[in-house]
Amino acid sequence: MAKKVVATLKTGAGKAFTKCIKMTKSDKSGAYLFKEEIIHNDHINDFFTKK
Repeated sequence: MAKKVVATLKTGAGKAFTKCIKMTKSDKSGAYLFKEEIIHNDHINDFFTKK
């Protein structure tokens, strides 16, 4: 059974949103960090260009 959030995003206005995952390398430890956000399709480029 799907979670309510997933079911809501697949119908109606939810198609205008995308889950984006950005991988960055930490300066302190050298480990990789993952940042996840659900953002509007118009702001995808802004998400990936900002640090």
